[in-house]
Amino acid sequence: MNALVDPYGRNVSYLRVSVTDRCNYRCVYCMSENMTFLPKNDLLTLEELERICRAFIQRGVNKLRLTGGEPLVRRDVMTLIRNLGKHLKTGDLKELTLTTNGSLLAKYASELIDCGVRRVNVSLDSLKEDKFASVTRWGKLSDVLEGLDVARQVGLEIKINAVALRGFNENEFDQMIAWCGEQDFDLTFIETMPMGEIDQDRMDQYLPLNVVRESLEKSWTLDEIGYKSGGPARYVSVRETGKKIGFITPLSHNFCEDCNRVRLTCTGKLYMCLGQDDWADLKTPLRQDPTDKTIMDAIDEAIGRKPKGHDFIIDRTQTNPAVDRHMSVTGG
Repeated sequence: MNALVDPYGRNVSYLRVSVTDRCNYRCVYCMSENMTFLPKNDLLTLEELERICRAFIQRGVNKLRLTGGEPLVRRDVMTLIRNLGKHLKTGDLKELTLTTNGSLLAKYASELIDCGVRRVNVSLDSLKEDKFASVTRWGKLSDVLEGLDVARQVGLEIKINAVALRGFNENEFDQMIAWCGEQDFDLTFIETMPMGEIDQDRMDQYLPLNVVRESLEKSWTLDEIGYKSGGPARYVSVRETGKKIGFITPLSHNFCEDCNRVRLTCTGKLYMCLGQDDWADLKTPLRQDPTDKTIMDAIDEAIGRKPKGHDFIIDRTQTNPAVDRHMSVTGG
């Protein structure tokens, strides 16, 4: 079958799959404290999620990342991960990865390795217990640290994702770099994204990463490298630790020019761009046609609408989020 190529000549080879919008945390930049989640009946079954993933793999997608919400809170999600891992053995899939808050890694790390997962991204915005509890609202730092320790012991490669938040964690970045060096973790800093209504003003949260980098260069030697993970981060190497730092800059420096990814929600909506509201319905063709022809046609039509880039803006004149859905719906 033909590979998926968007109107701008970009080959779509990366699918991010939100297996649930639910999470056991309520991070302040991601959700309101009192969230209304989707009714469970609206969600695709694990079998349906697998079938859509399989269709994308047949069309040349070779990297899958499972996200949430928190993916490991979905009941029986390891069945899906194990079945998707079979495509690694055939060579049709090059990588199966996971983005998690780390709270359940101690329980699932060994099984993830057995399923073929070799790398996970763990969201961690502070190494201070009180601040971690504040930013996650419900989280315990000790749970994440235990999960990271177990994951490292079983052989998972770990990258820490930290959202840069003005007035909150900007004085911890040097400590996080040093800690990641000691733990043998890579680190990525992410600008806050204007998605969904939250309980705070995102302009108060927004910290441009060019400012962060300038500050880091006072303490660390950052060498430009050509490394790419398949995602939007631009990487440097920290000479003092030997580890990498990534910068994801949806606001201060648009990362869309070489976008190779689309995002599937747990309800069967395919978003061709994180920062646009346009989506394609894959649930209806999935359920109406027992063959894959209709869903393949729907995927082709959707890729044909993939935009050149997003329209994220944060300033005092832009009071509403760029898109109405919360980050947890599409999984970042």
